[in-house]
Amino acid sequence: MPLLARTVSTPLAIEVRRGAVADLGALLADRRISAGGDVALVVGPGQGERIADLCLPGLHRADLFTVAGGTLDAANELGDKLRERSYDAVVGIGGGKTIDTAKYAASRYAIPMVSVATSLANDGIASPVASLDHEAGKGSYGVHIPIAIVVDLDFVENGPDRQTQAGIGDAISNINAVADWELAHRVRAEPIDGLAVTLARTGAEALVNHPGKITDDGFLTTLAEALILGGISMAVCGSSRPASGGCHEISHAIDHLHPGTGSHGEQVGLGALFCTFLRDDPEQFRQLASCLRRHGLPVHPAELGLTDGQFVDAVAYAPTTRPDRYTILEHLAMGPDEIRRRLADYADALRDHG
Repeated sequence: MPLLARTVSTPLAIEVRRGAVADLGALLADRRISAGGDVALVVGPGQGERIADLCLPGLHRADLFTVAGGTLDAANELGDKLRERSYDAVVGIGGGKTIDTAKYAASRYAIPMVSVATSLANDGIASPVASLDHEAGKGSYGVHIPIAIVVDLDFVENGPDRQTQAGIGDAISNINAVADWELAHRVRAEPIDGLAVTLARTGAEALVNHPGKITDDGFLTTLAEALILGGISMAVCGSSRPASGGCHEISHAIDHLHPGTGSHGEQVGLGALFCTFLRDDPEQFRQLASCLRRHGLPVHPAELGLTDGQFVDAVAYAPTTRPDRYTILEHLAMGPDEIRRRLADYADALRDHG
């Protein structure tokens, strides 16, 4: 009998609105995640603890854990503490480091995890991946997708604009990641997942075409949805492919050669625009450049603090960061001189699109 359907793991609940944190207890009860509030609240230092104070009145039997640093050691230490009691769920509240720490610890002991995002800096709020620091650098670890995702726009709005800008760069880079995946499918017959492609691209394109600003609820909701769809797309296909292409290779190379240059979102946004130029897609290039500029993200290496030579070195090094991945960078196989020439043409194209 032919396979007519497949089962896809998705969150039971997605809430993107103002006041969502204060209503967390009711949300967990309504969705039958935790009727009595037997959860582990995982927060970061500072704002995370203040946010937890809003939740605790509706979660009478919750335990509060404070984690810092976003390290593998911190995640393992948290996991050991979670074993001391039976919890209905682990609720990670805060930014990417706190949520990734909670995701890893919860997955280690097969406890459902609820992601409560107070910023929109990357797709980690929904992805099946936890990025954690360890002695040798940063590692990416497969984890269970959150059982529920909550984004409180009150906290997002009051957070640093640069975090939201980073999320924009990360979300729209999915357009390039998907294009790279489709290239690998055409050239190398790499298997491709149409559902994952649709989820990643739909969210990213909605964001690119949204006319709003980062102060608008409608725009922030679209950004949150794009990041969530990008995370779910990875869970659907069991790979980071729909959300990581040549743009991410360039970002990894920048991190390796010139650490501390920019945020992840700023770097992948710039990488996505450059890769789109290399792909000779002028309409997509114009749309991405317009979106990045509209929201104050860098479109030229100099705006990120890199010289042309440093960016050329990063692009040349980029394919070594993911030897198993085929993108426009591997397809063109450019040497430093060719990259330098393409970068000059890229700068001309940016001026033409003003």
